[in-house]
Amino acid sequence: RWYFGTKLPCWEQGLVFMSDNTKGILWALFAAALFSVVIAMAKVAVVQYHVLQILFFRQIVVFLSSLPEITKSFPESLKTQRPGIHAARLIGAFTALSCGIWAVAVLPLTTATTLAFAQVFFVAVLALVILKEPVGPHRIGAVVVGFIGVIVVMRPGVDGLIDINALIPLLGAAGAAVAVTAVRKLSQTETTATLLVYQSVFVGALAGIPLIWLWVTPDIFGWFFLVAMGVLATLGQWVGVHALRMGEASVVGNMEYSKLIYATVLGYLLFSELPDGYTILGACIIIGSSIYIFWREQVKRSA
Repeated sequence: RWYFGTKLPCWEQGLVFMSDNTKGILWALFAAALFSVVIAMAKVAVVQYHVLQILFFRQIVVFLSSLPEITKSFPESLKTQRPGIHAARLIGAFTALSCGIWAVAVLPLTTATTLAFAQVFFVAVLALVILKEPVGPHRIGAVVVGFIGVIVVMRPGVDGLIDINALIPLLGAAGAAVAVTAVRKLSQTETTATLLVYQSVFVGALAGIPLIWLWVTPDIFGWFFLVAMGVLATLGQWVGVHALRMGEASVVGNMEYSKLIYATVLGYLLFSELPDGYTILGACIIIGSSIYIFWREQVKRSA
């Protein structure tokens, strides 16, 4: 019960002797669980509130949580050398966040979550075209296999024409890839405060302006529910960053796919949804190809 003269709970004693990667994995699993709960809550909220109203509440909480960092260097944090890349990042982030909520409104949780994993492959393509990162035959092959998995989930021709709703999470994945690629560029010259200001303020404004026409006044429970979504999403971001600080990105990043397990469980318990065989097969292909990309990167770094 005692460690270095300090009485610790049993679970903390276990953490003391864990490796950094193990700690990172546990934090990443917690972050994935939080985001899965948020997206399940969004599926409930979107029945009554517009996608942009849900996103607006989320961005308000993100902005408030970012205020300490923002105020340290305001208004210098608004100065930027790359306004064009900021604009691309904001459009990508807005597309990713809004489509992520929209997708669960029209698709089962598991299907929407699986198709969102296409972000990995969009990032690989953009890294080659925009960042000029070397992309060898192994990564290209994994990207091709991953897209085959996406097509399996979309199952064109199985029940007639392709479900147009399946394009929504793919659009969100493309937007997320644009945002990630832009941040890689911006991180070379911009401060963390600048990135926080542009993300929290301008994405919130893009979601907030249309609410002049789309606003639905929540009741007491609605206010609590929408704010709770924002708090959990912000907590998930913090936990995810902490996970990356604790463990290696190539190890922690693979825990992203635990969202599929959480989505399956929540979809069944809350909405009586069960993934079909095509979704399960496609998810296995997508996850397998993505893990192969991470593994190859680890091998290259070791070499």
